[in-house]
Amino acid sequence: MSSPHDLTARARIRDAAIELFADRGIDGATIRDIALKAGVSSGLLRHHFGSKEGLRDACDEFVVSELTGVQTRFMEFPSLNRIEPEWLRMQRYLIRSLVDGSPTAQVLFDRLVDYGEQWVRSTDLKVADPRAYSAVLCVMKMSMFTMGDQLSRVLGVNTAEPEGWGRMLSASLDIFSHPLVTPEQAEQLRGAIVRFQTPEE
Repeated sequence: MSSPHDLTARARIRDAAIELFADRGIDGATIRDIALKAGVSSGLLRHHFGSKEGLRDACDEFVVSELTGVQTRFMEFPSLNRIEPEWLRMQRYLIRSLVDGSPTAQVLFDRLVDYGEQWVRSTDLKVADPRAYSAVLCVMKMSMFTMGDQLSRVLGVNTAEPEGWGRMLSASLDIFSHPLVTPEQAEQLRGAIVRFQTPEE
């Protein structure tokens, strides 16, 4: 996040809310807590956002916009791949928001699944159900963050910080870049799944 001295009161409130929502969840962060962290009065917070729900909506939209921009820059300019702490904070916020049931985060998840499905269909991947492939992949990737506390504990490093985040993503890259089963085993498993789905007569 930018220096507090460089931000408007509205931006300071938004940034304080993102940090507290990411750490405590939506219900765990009060209007008073957010105003105190932003260095403003509760009345000024309500003046800018109306309510905690209004503030949450503004945070959702800001985080989605920022992270989408970061992802686009990474794809277009790989040399810019440098992890900023505020990106990790926004990512934690987004995961927390999705778990807490934010409508904006749900829309984002649907958009990610749609994008993934379109990508699968544009490749030579032999996928029987592109929609399910994309949706499950999204959930698997997000679970690294929803299970961040457990990952941090067993790895001995905070996966919400750049060092731990890099170690976690390196492991996921190894997983996704190496087949876990042979083509023959995959065919056998697909057959077992079909048999499992077919009711006995």
